Amino acid sequence: QLDMVESGGGSVQAGGSLKLSCVVSGAGFSRCPKFWYRQVPGRGREFISTISSAGTPSYAGGYEDRFTITQDNAKNTLYLQMDSLETTDAAVYYCVVCNTWGHGTKVSVAS
Repeated sequence: QLDMVESGGGSVQAGGSLKLSCVVSGAGFSRCPKFWYRQVPGRGREFISTISSAGTPSYAGGYEDRFTITQDNAKNTLYLQMDSLETTDAAVYYCVVCNTWGHGTKVSVAS
């Protein structure tokens, strides 16, 4: 069973940046499938990105230019760097590791 703590969310102005972190407790982090999702109120969860054990990232359409997923296996941590944030990026962001969902971190973007 994994335990995860997400952080890095907050309020920014449009055009700003945030870096989300997901620290995972438990064995097997480096081998686990890892994802970032987000959810806007009233809508379903939306896939953003995934990263392979070897560090190869993949993104849903429209995210690759502004978002970057990385991992630090030594720290059992998954990251999502978000740049050039837009008001439409406001959502709760979730990390998913080995099919276990974090509790989410909220991002607000002001115009």
